[in-house]
Amino acid sequence: MRTLAIAAIQTAPVPHDLQATWQRFADQVRSTRALFPHVRLVVVPELLLAAEDALLRPAADDWMERAAVTIPGPLTDRIRALAVETGLWLIPGSVYERTEDGRIHNTALVVSPEGEIVARYRKVFPWQPYEKTAPGHEFTVFDIPGAGRVGLAVCYDGSFPETVRQLAWLGAEIVIQPTLTPTRDREMELVCARANAWTNQVFVVNVNAADPAGVGQSAIVDPEGIVRQQAGPGEEVLVDVIDLDTVTRVRAYGSAGINRPWSQLARYGESVSLPMYGGGGFRTPDWLKGEAL
Repeated sequence: MRTLAIAAIQTAPVPHDLQATWQRFADQVRSTRALFPHVRLVVVPELLLAAEDALLRPAADDWMERAAVTIPGPLTDRIRALAVETGLWLIPGSVYERTEDGRIHNTALVVSPEGEIVARYRKVFPWQPYEKTAPGHEFTVFDIPGAGRVGLAVCYDGSFPETVRQLAWLGAEIVIQPTLTPTRDREMELVCARANAWTNQVFVVNVNAADPAGVGQSAIVDPEGIVRQQAGPGEEVLVDVIDLDTVTRVRAYGSAGINRPWSQLARYGESVSLPMYGGGGFRTPDWLKGEAL
């Protein structure tokens, strides 16, 4: 089995206190390592280390500017050191990333147990008009040796079917989605998480912020759209051992032993015109070529 033991920590920052939030995060990662020594990957909510507060309690109009960091920089140096110390893959939610051109992105990071920044993803679909970050322009996947390929999405990205479809096309078998949702549309986000998992036959790990920064309800969904675990509103950790060979099985034999959308796309997709994408057709991904259809 190609297994990946993960811990999705549903937590909240110390509002608008970057140092206290860092200490809280580091302590939680260390505690997770001690309590669950089989865990290989830890993920926390969107913008946790930016110490964002609840939607209606902004500290100041310039908080994003004040919390923005460069990558690499002092914050990523701390994250890298923590990954080496604990021997964990870390996805520390996302941060406000300041780029050389002065723009600020909502950026998710992945750091390996060796302390290497192996992936960086700039949120393609910021929650406009409320979120002021600049959008990214490409999707990101990375490999965990001995397990499989992982895709990154951030919060509102999940409301666009193109996001997880593209990640799956790039070979992702699990999508990690840090989220910061304090609003009542959380129910619809969970519908999207299940739909994205089912239609693309991938695992989805959607980890939201805990009360009061968010409304919680983090979820782990399997490739057939079945919710394996779901949190309540408060602080909580979801620990799961994901068998990525499940993705292989579901894609080969179908969701519920019935539906095989990737095989059908490989069979007919290239003949279908897609006007909204300039008229081009579907291209069979490398991982699907040569498979029995």
